[in-house]
Amino acid sequence: MTTISDHAHTADPVSSAAPRGYASHKDDRLSRLHKAEGQVRGITRMVGEDRYCIDILTHISAVTRALQEVALGLLDDHVRHCVHSAVRTDEAEGDAKLGELTLAPRRTLRL
Repeated sequence: MTTISDHAHTADPVSSAAPRGYASHKDDRLSRLHKAEGQVRGITRMVGEDRYCIDILTHISAVTRALQEVALGLLDDHVRHCVHSAVRTDEAEGDAKLGELTLAPRRTLRL
């Protein structure tokens, strides 16, 4: 089984000091993630309180959708910043970013 940490150290030739593609939307991304984190804590509390299954499933659906929105936003940022920049500046790096881009939906959707 693949875990989140398995993909945490993907090679990135860009210096860690370089701004990431999501830099201009970082506050929004963090806000959405904090909201999802709170929703997960709420779901945990609901299970602990033996709440009705359908109510729990409804909340799980909401947090799943919230995380999908963050993922789609990050993917959009990546294409508009990282991929676009790489394609314009270095053919080999551009090819690598395009290859990476084709794998991103598979990782996100776990296909």
